[in-house]
Amino acid sequence: MSTKASTLLLFGATGDLAKRMLLPSLFGLDRDKLLPRGLRIVGTARSERDTGSFRDHARGAVQDHVPEDYVSPEDLDRFLDRLTYVQLDANDPAGFNRLAAEVGDSAGEIAIFLSTAPSLFRPTIENLQAAGLAGAHVRMALEKPLGNDLASSREINDAVATAFPEERTFRIDHYLGKETVQNLLALRFANLLFEPLWNARHIAHVQITVAETIGLEGRGDYYDSTGALRDMVQNHMLQLLALVAMEPPSSFDAAAVRDEKVKVLRSLRPLTAATAADHVVVGQYDEGSTGDCPVRGYAEELGKTSTTETSVAIKAHVDNWRWAGVPFYLRTGKRLAERKTEIVVEFRNVPHSMFAEPGASTRPNRLIIAIQPEENISLEMMAKVPGLDRGGIRLREVSLDIDQPHAFSDVRRRIAYERLLLDLIEGDPTLFVRRDEVEAQWQWIDGVRQSWQEGGLVPQPYPSGSWGPAAAEALIGGDGGRWND
Repeated sequence: MSTKASTLLLFGATGDLAKRMLLPSLFGLDRDKLLPRGLRIVGTARSERDTGSFRDHARGAVQDHVPEDYVSPEDLDRFLDRLTYVQLDANDPAGFNRLAAEVGDSAGEIAIFLSTAPSLFRPTIENLQAAGLAGAHVRMALEKPLGNDLASSREINDAVATAFPEERTFRIDHYLGKETVQNLLALRFANLLFEPLWNARHIAHVQITVAETIGLEGRGDYYDSTGALRDMVQNHMLQLLALVAMEPPSSFDAAAVRDEKVKVLRSLRPLTAATAADHVVVGQYDEGSTGDCPVRGYAEELGKTSTTETSVAIKAHVDNWRWAGVPFYLRTGKRLAERKTEIVVEFRNVPHSMFAEPGASTRPNRLIIAIQPEENISLEMMAKVPGLDRGGIRLREVSLDIDQPHAFSDVRRRIAYERLLLDLIEGDPTLFVRRDEVEAQWQWIDGVRQSWQEGGLVPQPYPSGSWGPAAAEALIGGDGGRWND
């Protein structure tokens, strides 16, 4: 599908995601003249408001979340002129008829961004069909969560498929819109330096960390029914793992890229009750401090006791020719010591060192791909410490930094949703997740949960502001590794 949409329907247009990400992203695209000239943006939500009120809401979102020096009154007014609003309830067909009337009969291609509770997907899709807004000229983007296990994910996908076949369904994982995540593909497949080393013969392990310092942030009910494994590992972290581990696609094409990711996800070694204790550590944050601020423990913040995990560390394996025997360590959690998302590829140490002097020991080279809060790529290498070496040669680990912000200082760093929204409008599915990917992820995640439940694992308490349970250190330390804290 390559025809650009002439109308974008934004469901959940007054929600938090729209305010923080979607509306600022659409403004950025419009400001840079990247949106189709005649594109109309129709916001919908349950809120009772009119187009003028919605435009005021969008103005505030842009002013709050876009740098001031990037927003001119002329650019903002031009963007707001694209916006209209239709109030509707997902369960009320009358609202969808009003929406269809607003769109009109000559709308051309329509792109829909659905950012609502999954329980509303089915009635929304049924009412879109009934109102004539689900034909061959319409494509649908779905924001997570897409279920809480394989069965519920399939139920959602089946409901979507009644109106939107796979080629017109765009499942969002916003990490895939991040520049550094896409740059991982360029790093691997546009440079001959790394690909010959990108295998079990030269790589000792890979670690992927998604650490947050925040707690529940008003999402207690949702998070307590979800937990860290399903909130972060099932989507973002498994997508990062697939990009690190996949074979070279034949081209940067949606089918080619996603075919290779699916192969990785299907090669993940299932966990069992017998292996869970050595491969999984779950935790729940207790009271402590974030920076200098004391914070409450999870149960106190939630208002009740709970067995939901707020952190999880997993030792995973990709059982294929390239990665046999290489552990992939996944770590995520809330109220951890630092906010960061990064991938660390640790190479094997030199098989023999010619430097025998004290202070000349070698350490493995590590490629560190920092995704947030700062984007950067660095390669840690051993170097000689300057000096006359009367006491023998000394070695020290130094970093070679790509230094993304300075290397591309002439290019504006975009919100991840800018890329994804533009791809949706233009009909490019490459950076969206295919159904078989989602279901392969859920199949493995369901097995992980079942393995720790059958193995009797319970969340271990950890102080807020730490790096999680001590057992998470032992998970990687038992293999001779260390987390990049």
